[in-house]
Amino acid sequence: MKKMLGKKILIPAFAIVILIAGSSFVKSDFFEIAKQIEIFTTLFKELNMNYVDETNPAELMDTAIKNMLDDLDPYTKFLNEQDVETYRINNAGEYSGIGALVRSFKDRLLIVEPYKDYPADKAGLKAGDEIIKIGAISVSDFDNNASELLKGANNTAVEVTFKRQGETKVATITRAAVEVDAVPFYKMVDNKTGYIVLSRFNAKASAQTKEALVDLKEKGAEKIILDLRNNPGGLLSEAINVTNLFVDKGELIVTTKSKVKKFNTEYKTRNKPVDMEIPLVVLVNGSSASASEIVSGGLQDLDRAVVMGARSFGKGLVQRPLKLTYGTQLKVTISRYYTPSGRCIQSLDYWNRDEDGNAVQKTAFKDFKTRNGRKVQDGGGVLPDIEVASAKANELTTALLNNNVIFDYATNYFYKHQLQEVSNFKFSDTDYKEFKTFVSKSDFSYETKTEKTLKAAMTDREEVIFNDAIENDFRTLLLDIEKSKIAALDDYQREIKSKLEDEIVKRYFYREGLYDYYLKNDDAILAATELLDNENKYWDILK
Repeated sequence: MKKMLGKKILIPAFAIVILIAGSSFVKSDFFEIAKQIEIFTTLFKELNMNYVDETNPAELMDTAIKNMLDDLDPYTKFLNEQDVETYRINNAGEYSGIGALVRSFKDRLLIVEPYKDYPADKAGLKAGDEIIKIGAISVSDFDNNASELLKGANNTAVEVTFKRQGETKVATITRAAVEVDAVPFYKMVDNKTGYIVLSRFNAKASAQTKEALVDLKEKGAEKIILDLRNNPGGLLSEAINVTNLFVDKGELIVTTKSKVKKFNTEYKTRNKPVDMEIPLVVLVNGSSASASEIVSGGLQDLDRAVVMGARSFGKGLVQRPLKLTYGTQLKVTISRYYTPSGRCIQSLDYWNRDEDGNAVQKTAFKDFKTRNGRKVQDGGGVLPDIEVASAKANELTTALLNNNVIFDYATNYFYKHQLQEVSNFKFSDTDYKEFKTFVSKSDFSYETKTEKTLKAAMTDREEVIFNDAIENDFRTLLLDIEKSKIAALDDYQREIKSKLEDEIVKRYFYREGLYDYYLKNDDAILAATELLDNENKYWDILK
């Protein structure tokens, strides 16, 4: 009876929280919100009291919340106390742990990238190591994300059991403070061109970018390449401040528009710029999102920089964390943002979905004008002024990355090859041939959109017109597509080879070595350097 009483107390408290939060945003819908909460409260109480087996009300509520939010967009999330702390750490740029990028799977944790000179690296862990036990706890037996067990106070030790190339090993890691730099690398490309990598928009972004810019100028930089590729975004305020380094005080950078009046805001630069004249190229790709698109889109609209690379991700939605009870939060999409020209670059429409429930991709674009009258478009991310072919994503390369095929090949490559200097690295045609053999022997497979459509047509066929001959044609076409996918390893060799080189170089020389490698070998950086060397062409683009 005591257990049931606990359940009864939980429900009205939760209902009050939602009622208060809901009524503060949509007062005109107060009655409808109250009505739906009352229905839900009654249902939840009766379910917990009468269901044939014992229920876990916390798990049921967690499932209910997550499913409700999944119908909106992927950025509106319920954050429990642990999530709130993770969110804070990501924005602050520092935490205490082992100093490695870790990916969680059902039965193991995979070391994706140990950071140079941090605890995991000092303990000898390498990318590709599979952690199967943390202390006495088996990862496969841990219900939640086991990577949380790796975090802890400075100078505390944790023992990990891991597999490497078929062997089981044990290591003791002493946790330490981990600094997450927004600018992990900057350097002179040549005597007059500086290169800055801005990898995230945490609280350090603008300060570290400014420090890098000033230092490069002191070293003789008369031109700058700002690399925002693979930058997923972060703090809106830092995006404004980074843009402010290159444009005057008082410039409108982004406008947010919402159904809630207080969220309708114009964000302008507030500080004195570092340099308003220095020629600037901004690099973006399909993984440059949110704050990265505010910076690149803003500088493009103001004709302050030439944008190069590939079309950016297309996230034009703004989130804000709202405090709930018991230390939890709701990270909710509150508005859309618009660049100085007035365009919203949101790519996916989460409020209109296809038959499979997927968000609809925007296809109809509107034209806008930059300050100098150049044509730019909304929707679908920021389209570069100059596209770099190897920077574009394609279905095959994405599938190879998502299925860890490129990662696993790089792991095998590392244990088969000795490499002392990054300047000596060359991924040859013979190496690529070995990679194709590796793919063919793996269990890698992916389904194209065309295949999905054909298989759906064969499943939902109309018997009147769908005879054996047509079905055989469909099957023949599917076999031809399968052969084409194998041939595509050659068609997209340049793009795939670039991803392989990235992953392999990191194994030997860490991320710093990868950026050094980029300076001499990356297509986008080479193209940007060439453009900046041609002043007439650079300024002609911005006219």
